[in-house]
Amino acid sequence: MIKIRTANVADAQLLADHNCAMALETEGKILDAQAAIAGAEGLFERPQFGFYIVAEVREPEASSSVAATLLVTYEWSDWRNGLFWWIQSVYVKAEFRRQGMYTEMYRQLQEMAAASPTPVCGFRLYAETENTAAQATYKNCGMKACDYIMFEQETGLEG
Repeated sequence: MIKIRTANVADAQLLADHNCAMALETEGKILDAQAAIAGAEGLFERPQFGFYIVAEVREPEASSSVAATLLVTYEWSDWRNGLFWWIQSVYVKAEFRRQGMYTEMYRQLQEMAAASPTPVCGFRLYAETENTAAQATYKNCGMKACDYIMFEQETGLEG
């Protein structure tokens, strides 16, 4: 049985661990563990920027374990007078992949967005170009590739 819930500050270490594992697996990057935990905790101190959700699996006669996590951050769209929810930091533990974890989390996000007092005009995410398995999952959920190219310049400043 899968239970989706909104994460809380007690989940910060787990979220940081998942973020470190995801960065290493998908981009070959080793994140600073202290920065990762500070980043997870920092979101709970600044809820206006977003939230995390957690997928727990409960096995019969066993305690639940966290199978997957993801982050949602907000982007205001002046074109649409609503928020895009950016799905980020998606991580599903290897033993739970290809079992519908992301699909269940995405359904939960759709329900949360429909109930949100602030209009949610859509969902966005970015995926590594080589991560075709993830791309297939997103397409199966009804998402489509956009016509945008992402650009980035890091400032070197960390909060």
